[in-house]
Amino acid sequence: MPEPKFLVVRLSSLGDIVHTFPAVAGLRESFPTSEIVWLAHPRWKLLVESSGLATEVWPVENHSLTSLREVTRRIKKTKFNTALDYQGLWKSAALPFFGNVRRRIGFSSESIREYGVPILYTDRVRSTEAHVADQNGELSRRAGARSGTAGVKLAVPPSAESTVREYLQTNGVARYVALSPGGGWRSKCWPPDRFGALCRKIRDSLGTGCIVNYGPGEESLAKEVRDASSGAGPLLYNGELGPLMALLRNAICVVGGDTGPLHLAVALVTPAVALFGPTDPARNGPYRGSATSGGALPRDIVLRSPNAVTTYKRGDQLDPFMLDIEVDAVFDAVRRQVEART
Repeated sequence: MPEPKFLVVRLSSLGDIVHTFPAVAGLRESFPTSEIVWLAHPRWKLLVESSGLATEVWPVENHSLTSLREVTRRIKKTKFNTALDYQGLWKSAALPFFGNVRRRIGFSSESIREYGVPILYTDRVRSTEAHVADQNGELSRRAGARSGTAGVKLAVPPSAESTVREYLQTNGVARYVALSPGGGWRSKCWPPDRFGALCRKIRDSLGTGCIVNYGPGEESLAKEVRDASSGAGPLLYNGELGPLMALLRNAICVVGGDTGPLHLAVALVTPAVALFGPTDPARNGPYRGSATSGGALPRDIVLRSPNAVTTYKRGDQLDPFMLDIEVDAVFDAVRRQVEART
């Protein structure tokens, strides 16, 4: 019997793609010679390629009708046996549907955000697992994977490593803690003045500098962190995906909320201190699973107010329960992570 051809659909975003890797690794582990084509937004092509899980990555500009038509034609020509839609949106479910993939696996209506999407699937999976990475694994099992998830090792491009090495040498940095204060939703973020105070405590008590990673549109946020650091002088970093991977992998610890860079750092086996508020860490927290590494996996530390209320509404105001997370508590967590590596 010929090996099946799989179409994987997870177009975006950074953290969500990272949480899809273990499920696709489970698929790859069970079907080592099968063709696995991954559809992703061009911004994340390098990220998917770094996992080594896909035979090919097909870029999809989901706001471009030309791109959608082209990828639909490619899907029809390739004649996939099975498509797995790990995203669960109309835009992702429609691609294998209009691409005439005979078997289309996705989440059932109980597990999906956009109403009506499961009508486009032939197999609808009602997830029972807690963490989103394990929920994704349930789709892989439905496709025939023996284990829903498996270990993943991300490869950082050598050119990106060189770029970051030169950046660190130029700025006289040997050891650093990476801070990621931004996030897609303001309600998931810890206040910038507290990140600044954390920088000062890390410098004064641990003798270690900080690098503040920020994304598009977050320059003012990064400057707020620096201004609140009382002269600790954290470096502000805004780079492409490859160098960001190198920066996170070489940090002694990363601190951030429920955002893509934090989850990417975890996938790169960097110790993490995760700050959670409106989202549930049991579902969206740091996930190592059976991650591949050269030794013992770090133990991530998750801080969340016991009074926090779980909601996945995309708020543009600070969640008040994020204020329950004190600077001293975060610093103590960072100190434990740093001491564990020395």
